[in-house]
Amino acid sequence: MSAFIIDEVKKTFSNGEVEEEILKGVNLSLKEGEITALIGPSGSGKSTILTIAAGLQKASTGEIMFDGKDMTRMSQEEVRHIRATDFGFVFQSSHLVPFLTVEEQLQLMLDVSETKMSKKEQTNAIEEMLKLVEMEHRKESYPSSLSGGERQRVAIARAIIHRPKILFADEPTASLDTKRSKGVMELLQELTRTLKLTTLMVTHDEEMLPYVDRVITMRDGYIVE
Repeated sequence: MSAFIIDEVKKTFSNGEVEEEILKGVNLSLKEGEITALIGPSGSGKSTILTIAAGLQKASTGEIMFDGKDMTRMSQEEVRHIRATDFGFVFQSSHLVPFLTVEEQLQLMLDVSETKMSKKEQTNAIEEMLKLVEMEHRKESYPSSLSGGERQRVAIARAIIHRPKILFADEPTASLDTKRSKGVMELLQELTRTLKLTTLMVTHDEEMLPYVDRVITMRDGYIVE
């Protein structure tokens, strides 16, 4: 069963008197417990479709179906609420807050994610998540003392601490060396299956593709494979 459906999505940008069509009718369905990777050359539209799916920008036409509802017809407040409660985000850079410990990074996300957990439930959730990403021994550490791979593990933990349904990952291994990249992908693969996430990832690194369930190739605003 598809957890997320992108139906005939188009995106046009205006540059003065010139209009450029970036997406030319994209159809894509995402399944629970699977990682779907979007690949393709720069300018192919893969990052645009990810940000539209994540509610970070609007489609010009088309539908984004989540939980049986069309996000393109929702108010800004309704979309914001979905991003806070049901979506998680991982980027190329970890974007950790430099003056917060690992534990505090996760607590901050719980504070802003509109979770209805009690304080005890939040504490238990943080402990459990740090164990899942194998960072419980670093919970009192600050980002400056962590390796690149450790920072990305914390970023992943922070992205899913509120147990979202959809995880969006934009080039999550681009700033890491091969060994750490594979470690991060193994973690994403395990968490997606264990927590039954629906993960959509943009990547340029074809060495990461063995860790995903489906590979979608984009070119010139179309899905070509």
